[in-house]
Order: sequence, then structure tokens, then C-alpha cells
Amino acid sequence: MISRTWSRKSVAFCVAVAVLSVYSMVALATPGQKASGELSVSGQVTVNGQAAISGATVFPDSVIATAAGSSATVSLGKLGRVELFPNTTVKLSFGDGNISGALDAGRVQVSTLAGTSAIVTAKDGAAVANPNQAATFMVDVECGNMIVASQAGLVELRAAGKTKAVAAGTSESAGTPQPGTRCTRLTKPDTFGHLSGGALAALLLAAGGAVAAAIIAATHNNDLNFGGSVTVVSPTK
Repeated sequence: MISRTWSRKSVAFCVAVAVLSVYSMVALATPGQKASGELSVSGQVTVNGQAAISGATVFPDSVIATAAGSSATVSLGKLGRVELFPNTTVKLSFGDGNISGALDAGRVQVSTLAGTSAIVTAKDGAAVANPNQAATFMVDVECGNMIVASQAGLVELRAAGKTKAVAAGTSESAGTPQPGTRCTRLTKPDTFGHLSGGALAALLLAAGGAVAAAIIAATHNNDLNFGGSVTVVSPTK
């Protein structure tokens, strides 16, 4: 009888140790998890070369690409959000109060909340948003050069050893546009991508909603898993 009791106690003890070990591993793993962003797509979008769907998330240092007629938005909670337009490729990083993107092709729009710094680099320079206030700005390399347009906040274009302030509602450029692109076919140099003033206003008006959307996104937690090797999952809530 005594032997049977001790046997039961030994089994119970072993089970307790196993359970505690599992919880310890979970507790240790959780703080080390990377920041993540929730993905929304329209059309054909890839992350790290694999097809992506809405409702998944991406980890920092992911390469996101959109096909013709397609777009994607990465909501980054309290940091802000990044929108990719058609035919865009960007390597996106984020975390610790900052967003950074290396833009290889196309056009992106970045919206940040106050307290978040942002930088988008391209071959001709870098667009930098000051973290002292919320900002919304676009970076366009579709014409072969780099064009930065600001909708709100403190934004600078740093190129060729010079820094240009980009006031809200204006744009600045660096580099030389390629012949045959829209930037060489149209003629007004004081607008975003040489668009007309009305087209620029419409473009920036459409961008304005991103600030409000970023604030809403900041109140939601990203709890899906999609990064590294990019495993796509559908949302369940």
C-alpha cells in the first residue's frame, strides 16, 4: 500500500515538473518574439517570394512585392502603417519606435504616429520623417529618380550631401528621371512626379486617411503569424 502511494506521488511529481518545464519555455520564448505587422492585400502580392493573403502578418526585414494592378498595406500598430502601390518592391523593417524601408521599385506611402521615426531609402537618397509629430509621406522611384511628397509632419529629402525640407503639400526630387517615363512626358516640376497640382491634391487627400487608420490600428493587437519563411495563415477572429 505504501509502495503504491509513493509510486503515485512520483508520477505526479514528474508530471508537475514536465508542465513547469513547458510553461518555462513558453515564458522564455514570448519576450524574444519579433515585432510583427498585419498585412492587407489586393491582387497579387508576395512576401519573401511567397504568395501572401490578407489577414496574415509579416516580420521585420521582409521583402514585399506587388504586381501590376495590385497593392498591399502593412499595419504596424502603434508605429503606423506602410502602403505599397502597384509594381512596388520594398524591404521593410520596423520596431523600437522606427520604420525603415529600402525601396527598390515603385512607390510607397508611410504614415507614422508621434514618437515613431521613419526612413525610406532608394538609390538617389533617403526620405526621413521626424518622430516629434505624426507624418504621412510618399516616396516614388517609378521614373528612375527619387521623388518625395509630404502630406503631413516634418519630412526631409537627404541626397548628394544636401538636405531639403519637404513641406506638407509639396514635393522634392533627387536624381534624373529616365526618358519616356511620366516624369519626362509631363512638364510641371513643382509637383509630385510632375503631376498637375489638382492630381497631387487628390493623391495627398487619399493619403490623409492613412493617419486616422494608423491610430485605429494602434488599438488592435497583431496576433497572426507570417514571416521569416513566410507561412500564410487566415484570421480566425
